[in-house]
Parts: sequence; C-alpha cells; structure tokens
Amino acid sequence: MTIDFYWRLPTHGCHGSIRHGAYDRGDWSPLGAHNVAPGLDRYGEDDGFRYIDHLAEIAKAAESSGFIGGLIPSFPNTDDPWVISPLLARETSSFRFMIAFQPGFLNPVHAARMAASLQRATGGRTVFNIITGGGGPAQLWWGDGFSHDDRYGRTTEFLDVFKGVWRGGGFSYDGRFYQVADGGLSPLLAAEEIPEIWFSGSSDAALQSASKHADYYLSWLEPFDQLTDKFARVKERTAALGREQKCAVRVDLVARATEEEAWRDIRAGFENLTEERRAQGRGGPTDSVGAARQQALKPSEARRYDELIIAPNLWGGFNLLRGGPALGIVGSYEQCAAKLDELIARGTDAFILAGTPHLEEAYRIGEEVLPLLGRQAEALLHAAE
Repeated sequence: MTIDFYWRLPTHGCHGSIRHGAYDRGDWSPLGAHNVAPGLDRYGEDDGFRYIDHLAEIAKAAESSGFIGGLIPSFPNTDDPWVISPLLARETSSFRFMIAFQPGFLNPVHAARMAASLQRATGGRTVFNIITGGGGPAQLWWGDGFSHDDRYGRTTEFLDVFKGVWRGGGFSYDGRFYQVADGGLSPLLAAEEIPEIWFSGSSDAALQSASKHADYYLSWLEPFDQLTDKFARVKERTAALGREQKCAVRVDLVARATEEEAWRDIRAGFENLTEERRAQGRGGPTDSVGAARQQALKPSEARRYDELIIAPNLWGGFNLLRGGPALGIVGSYEQCAAKLDELIARGTDAFILAGTPHLEEAYRIGEEVLPLLGRQAEALLHAAE
C-alpha cells in the first residue's frame, strides 16, 4: 500500500523557530534584523527577497525530501492558493499543489474551467482541499452568513455541478443554490483529470457531503481512538453509496534526534508564550465540530507544557505556538515514525505533515522520519518468521 505524504506551505508567514512566536519570515511582521523574505541588506534596506521566493524554497525542499505535494492553506490573512499554485509550479517538476478553498465563494462552472486550465498548465498537479467554513465572525469576514448545514448543502451542490460540467457538454442542474442549463467544458479542458478532492469537516453534515464526493477525508489529528472511530464512520457511509474513500491526517511534528531534545523545544516555546498568544489560542465562536474538538483540549488553560501531554508523544498545545490544530506529535525520529505507523495501522491512507520552521523541517522530516516508516512492522514480521 502506498502512503502519500504532503507538506504544508505557510501562506501566512512562518516562524524562524518553534521556540519563539514572532512571524519573522515574510512581511506579516515589521521588518527586523533577523527577518527573512524580505530581510535587510548590508545597508539596512529591504533585500528584495520576496515571500513567494521563500515559499518556492519550501516547495523545492519538500519535493526533494520525498513529499508528493504541498497543502496551500487559505485564511483571511494568507495569500490566495489559486494564485500561489501556478507560481510555485514553475519552480518544481512533479510537486502537487493542494488548493484549499471554500466552494461557496466561487461559481462552480467558473471553478471547473479554472481548475482544468491549471491541470493543463501544470501537467495534472492540482489537488483540492475543500473546506466549508467554521462559522461565526470568521465566516462573516468572507461575507458568508449561511448556517452550518446550509454551507455543507451548498458544498455538495457545488461539487455536483463542478463534476457535472467537467464530464461533458449538455449538463443541466436545478438545485437550491445553483442552476445550470446545457453547460459543459470544452473538449480540450474536459480531457484533463478532475483534481483529487480532499474534504475537511467533522459534523454529520460534513460526513454526508464527503461520502458523496471526496476521494480523501481529511481530519486534524485527534486522540487515536476518537480518530479511528471517525474514519470508520466515514468509510461505512461511503461504502453505503457504493464508493470507496481514503482517510488522511493533517498533523504537526517536532522530531529530533532524541526525545529529550524534542520536549526541550516544546517547553521553551510554551514558556515564551505571551498572554496575548494564550488568548488567541482560546479561539473565537465557531460552529465547527472539528474546531470544538480541538478546543476541548483546553491548551490555553495550562500553566505547564507537560499538562498538555495527552498520551505518549502526543502534545495538545501546538495551536498556542503557531495557530491551527492543537494536537501534534513530539519525540525522537523513531518515536515520530512509530506514531505515524500506528495511524497507518488505524486506517490512515495519507498525511499532510508540517513543522516549524517549514523550510528546515521539510528537510528534517523528509530525511530523518519518513525513511523510518514501516520499520516496526518489518521487525514484527521478522520476529514472526
């Protein structure tokens, strides 16, 4: 069985170290002496090295280290993945670009034409990460006031139309959110492969939509038993529709030569937290089931880093250090590989990995952790023989 590994590309700037909270890579923070992309030249002026150049370095590092592609996330404070992807495609040869976007913000026919054009231009390297939004003020930032379940209903219809027009001319659709009459891509565009669809969402409405359209169901890392149960429900629902769906996990790692070294970095990062950063870690109002599961770990209430160790080599405070999901993997190279192996044994078919700083960690994880995968299974097999 082949396991696909993607790396996360930070379209919102990056920290130079997991130990410190400053976004000193990119221009999301004021230009300082230690900044990168841009940095300061010998005259104290902007050195002209743009953040897209830094992202290209990360993409090339990940490609050369064994990652099949990269997730390009989308948040209000990020560059847009649809724009970033073709720019980075020119800098790589086979690296896939997983574009994160909320379907409700695009017309599905126009999105199909854009995606098919991108497939033609990049040799079929487009992948989608379909997100449907977390609700609350963050959703209204986009001008989207639809309720949780309506957003998933809209996503389902979007994908109905997206695939329908791609598959040929004469496609008509009369839904609640979209109507199409005799639509379809041109033969040249329709000949391209429809991008692989990765789908995020933990609610029943999300699982229902994913079962119909997704190739991969994507979840943040959760306690392993909880995640195993979720994957089983996804695969059961998909099988009921006569389809198969793979499952994937998005997770951050702090992997070092020794476990002590890994926890030392986590401890330093935790002890350098500001109260402002803790407050941000509490998150805002949301109707996202997945975000609520992460908030239930209550990382912002902890006063010691080890209060957030929820299981061996699993730490629940990553969102305090860099935003995003709370739960991640911490340990030696061998321990991190063993945790990924355990997730594979529990039904994970692919991963989106990340580490801070993204450039250096792409090399580290790719060269030190990924080659160790499967070693325990091999050892058990040899022992049985």
